[in-house]
Amino acid sequence: EFVLSNEIMSGNDDPTEKNAQIHSLYIRQDFDPCLALCNEVIREHKGLCEYALYVKGLIMRHEGKIQESLELFQSATCLNPHSIDNLKQVGRSLYLLGKHKFAIQVFDDALQHVEDWELWHNKGLCFLYLKDLERARDCFEHANAIERHDATYMQLGKVFTLQENYDAAIETYKEALEFSPENPEIFTTIGLLYLRCNQQTKAFEYLGKSLTHDPRNPKAILAAGSIIQDHGDIDVALVKYRVAAATGDVNSAQLWNNVGMCFFVKQKYLAAISCLKRALALAPFEWIIAYNLGLVHLNTGQYASAFHYFSSSINLKCDYASAYMFLAVTLVRLDDFENACDAYNRAIEMESDHLFHLNYAITLYNSNEYEQSRQQLNECKRLFEELDAEAQNADREVPDKIKRMDLLLIRVERAEQSSRSASRAPENKASQEGEAEAENEEEEEGEAEEEAEESG
Repeated sequence: EFVLSNEIMSGNDDPTEKNAQIHSLYIRQDFDPCLALCNEVIREHKGLCEYALYVKGLIMRHEGKIQESLELFQSATCLNPHSIDNLKQVGRSLYLLGKHKFAIQVFDDALQHVEDWELWHNKGLCFLYLKDLERARDCFEHANAIERHDATYMQLGKVFTLQENYDAAIETYKEALEFSPENPEIFTTIGLLYLRCNQQTKAFEYLGKSLTHDPRNPKAILAAGSIIQDHGDIDVALVKYRVAAATGDVNSAQLWNNVGMCFFVKQKYLAAISCLKRALALAPFEWIIAYNLGLVHLNTGQYASAFHYFSSSINLKCDYASAYMFLAVTLVRLDDFENACDAYNRAIEMESDHLFHLNYAITLYNSNEYEQSRQQLNECKRLFEELDAEAQNADREVPDKIKRMDLLLIRVERAEQSSRSASRAPENKASQEGEAEAENEEEEEGEAEEEAEESG
């Protein structure tokens, strides 16, 4: 019986017989016939076929069936526990399921047998999603030391960006350019980092290089358009945004936000509100969109709506001082002086800006709080004088408003002084009259005494 069964096994039951055909179908991405062949082989050999299980797991994961792929890779690992490829795929499926700690354990087991860049890279991704940025950075650096890849450089730069170490992030991406000098994504990322650091010249340079390699890169077009928009060339920026929308990125919340602000600058408020509301529908938790909607409604005199959007923006991002300042302006328009003062104070606590103090001074002046208004205006003048010439000339209305407020407060102070001096004058006159009457009485008494002496 043993010999007979052995002969049967040797006849048709080799589990690796159809591996080549499975591989050929998979690399041609003929997934349906490949999956059917894998199921046939698994059924024939009662699951004792490692490669068929492995490829079926890859197809299941490609179709989004992560849990099924994990079970298949685990079955393949049971057949060959020392296969690094099987352990990689088990860890990858655990990572995609959000089981990052278990995935790290699998990657550590695999690293005991071999030093592989992909294992270190995937382990770094797990630490990144666990918010352990230091360990994630170590893993990505270790992966790059073994073998350099664009994906590892991008993730390492992302770690530095999350740590707000923008200089290190830029240097990392520049090092990636030495390895991959024609990668438009890296050029775009460097440009965006320079844009975040307010170095718009360098940002525009790298974004231009990105568009040289990929003229239809929507992210680069959008960033370049935002720089052009910041420089006041609204029509050219709108052309850029039209190109970005034509590339298929029409459902980008950032695109509609920027288009809305272009219409806002052109004073087309209905179009601006329409674009911004579409952006908010696409990204309801983006604080900047709610903030911009508050600005537009404040300019159109819809103060209740402005209050709603500024409050939403603050709830989403509570450390942006300008939102508190504009909220205070809105509350003043709604005749809520006390809460407006609280909002101004909160903004000033977070950031010392001359515009905050100027608006606060105007609000206090209109509420007849002249002494506090003078204090805020003096602080505004001090901060304004500390700015460089370019910043002082950025908005010509600001120095005019400061001078106008100064003149108004001087008039009020002079009027108060004159009223005080006028109130003191009657008191002085009354005291002088009292002294004269006392002197007259003394003289009369002296004369009466003299007459009495003479008569005596």
